[in-house]
Amino acid sequence: MRAFVWIVLAAFLNAAVATAAVPPPLPPIPLTTDLPSAIDSQLPALGSAASVALPKSEQFQIGYTMMLQMRAAHQLVEDPEVEEYLTEIGKRLAAQSAQGASGFHYLCVDTPVVNSFAAPGNFVFINSGLIVFTQTESELAAVMAHETAHETQNHIARKLLNAHKANMESLATMLATILLGAVGGSGQAIEGGIVASQGLAAQEQIDYSRSVEEEADRVGIEYLAAAGFDPQAMADIFQKMMRLEGIQDSWVPAVLIDHPITVDRIAQARARAAQFPPAPDTSSPDYYIIKARVRVLTAPSSDNLVRYYANRIARGHRDLGDEYGYALALERAGQAGRAVQLFGTLLREHPDLHLLYVALGHAQAAAGEMSAALATFERAKRLFPLNVPVTVRYAQALMQNGQNAQAHRMLLDLFNLVNPTPGQIELTARAASAAGDLGDAYYYMGEYQLSQGNLPLAIKQYQIALGMPHLNYVQRERISARMKEVKDYLMQLRARHSS
Repeated sequence: MRAFVWIVLAAFLNAAVATAAVPPPLPPIPLTTDLPSAIDSQLPALGSAASVALPKSEQFQIGYTMMLQMRAAHQLVEDPEVEEYLTEIGKRLAAQSAQGASGFHYLCVDTPVVNSFAAPGNFVFINSGLIVFTQTESELAAVMAHETAHETQNHIARKLLNAHKANMESLATMLATILLGAVGGSGQAIEGGIVASQGLAAQEQIDYSRSVEEEADRVGIEYLAAAGFDPQAMADIFQKMMRLEGIQDSWVPAVLIDHPITVDRIAQARARAAQFPPAPDTSSPDYYIIKARVRVLTAPSSDNLVRYYANRIARGHRDLGDEYGYALALERAGQAGRAVQLFGTLLREHPDLHLLYVALGHAQAAAGEMSAALATFERAKRLFPLNVPVTVRYAQALMQNGQNAQAHRMLLDLFNLVNPTPGQIELTARAASAAGDLGDAYYYMGEYQLSQGNLPLAIKQYQIALGMPHLNYVQRERISARMKEVKDYLMQLRARHSS
């Protein structure tokens, strides 16, 4: 038995040493600024003990790595329209916090599960099933406000540290029990001690979760009201989630937050919301469009959404979301011509909605009406300059029409002012390659590898770019400077990891 004790201790110590020896993933590097300050600028310090023990830079690495893994597994809805909408709602909420909206990331997860979760580094993940489940924009914003509050209150780092402390205390109790059993206790006593120690650790986590959930509710309602949404929406969505499961502990946010909804929690949310002026339903047209878009984009192929929306419209549900969803479902079912007619009608009724211009242009291109599609996108670009979905979809249509150089210029004009997603960087590289600008193509593939956190491969892409013929002076200087910047930063990281 005494030998078993030392085996357990040795295994624990070996695991701890191995964990410490593995360097964390290299952080992503923004495209338009210097490396260290660009990363630091996204990671405001709150000054709490958790921030010191788990620095913001490390939190960002954890969250970004989670995002990359989910992206590689095709678990994210990578759609410019959906990404833009969630980012706008999220940053409208985060702007109400002391740290402001900078550095927050809101992403859609492709799963029908009604859920959401916050991850370290100001990453908030909203399940597609949750978006479809909500009935108003304020309900969606309420869940996003709750998760944003987890970030601003540094709950993620605090929970990780608390879990580490609880696990260490649990391990200490387990080892003490095993040692006592080795001296003279029975096997049943050892078993009971292990179970008791694990139970104490679990109870500590449950108690901690209650406190952070209550704080996230309180702070989230403040953000919700300050951003102009209905503060009662948080209690409303909680109540609907309870009914969804038919029990009182229905909503268990995934991954890091694990605490049930109760009648008391809903009552507390309503009481807090009553302290703010009431707000009417302020759901924007974009909300109904995006809700329908998410439903169509994430539906299993077996789902007959054309029939679903046709039946709803036949029963009198002729709102913007249903008609948009019907047209999009038709397009994805290979009936782009009919979709063009429906989107055209919607656009005449709502000429101020950029999402309808994008939808009409995309459907026209799918129907082979390329001249009409380019005219629609050109008009949208004049009306909504620097809009990401408009520019990305316009560039895709230009590439489809063989106008690759124009698409490349358009993407560069946008992404010199707006931070692109990894997919949008890759699109820029493909546009450059199709236009015959191989130097820029390899350069932006290097930028893409940076966005993936792969600095060595980024350096290789820059080296290939520098070997391309016909580089002008500006291109050569830019690529050389970027490669040196990344090399220096990589050396610094390796030196820190080694020490």
